[in-house]
Amino acid sequence: MDKLRKVFIFSDGACSGNPGPGGWGAILRCEGKEKELSGGDKDTTNNRMELIGVISALSELKYPCEVEITTDSKYVADGISKGWAAGWRKNGWIKSDRKPALNPDLWENLLRLVEVHKVRFNWIRGHAGHPENERCDRLAVAERNKYGPLT
Repeated sequence: MDKLRKVFIFSDGACSGNPGPGGWGAILRCEGKEKELSGGDKDTTNNRMELIGVISALSELKYPCEVEITTDSKYVADGISKGWAAGWRKNGWIKSDRKPALNPDLWENLLRLVEVHKVRFNWIRGHAGHPENERCDRLAVAERNKYGPLT
């Protein structure tokens, strides 16, 4: 079996108001090359932007890879690493407190993508000087700002 290519993904989301205008940014790094991605929405939530950043980056991969994802979102990192999203899917997108899981459309997409790759999540504290996290934050904020004045 061929050795999986190692890919590093850094991702962040931003939102002004929750919901409100939002943006996401991601960096993919593989074999010395980098690619920046970003996008946004005029009416979204911070958690949706965090999820879309990771989904968008993973969607760029053309074949199975070993992926290390660095994010400041406990929601995304724990949702996968602690098996919460898989459990919610198994229970018809109902959480253990019997409330509906939020963002099932995005979680379904993310679960499908992580099943293709060997994925490990690294949670880091946001706005703490991590260079790639700060770059992703700038990308996300720039996208958010395209949707008008901040509230």
